[in-house]
Amino acid sequence: MSVGKFLTGVVLGAAIGGIAGVLLAPKSGEETRNDISDMAKNVAEKTDQTVKDIKEKADNIVSDMQTKGDEIMNKIQNLINKQKAEMESAE
Repeated sequence: MSVGKFLTGVVLGAAIGGIAGVLLAPKSGEETRNDISDMAKNVAEKTDQTVKDIKEKADNIVSDMQTKGDEIMNKIQNLINKQKAEMESAE
């Protein structure tokens, strides 16, 4: 299961559960509409923050991978240069 599908399920589940709770509560129509509006805003804010957190983590992972890749390339280049130097000195 992908992270995107999981997050979509969490957000939808929270929204449906919240709306069901508000609709079943003994309040006036105006209070209920206000509660639904507030809940929708909260879900949107939490979703936005979650997306930002995931993007930041993904950016950090990509950056780490690039750093590791550069380190590996440098080690490989050093080994190649060492082999060339050994072959030239053997001649």
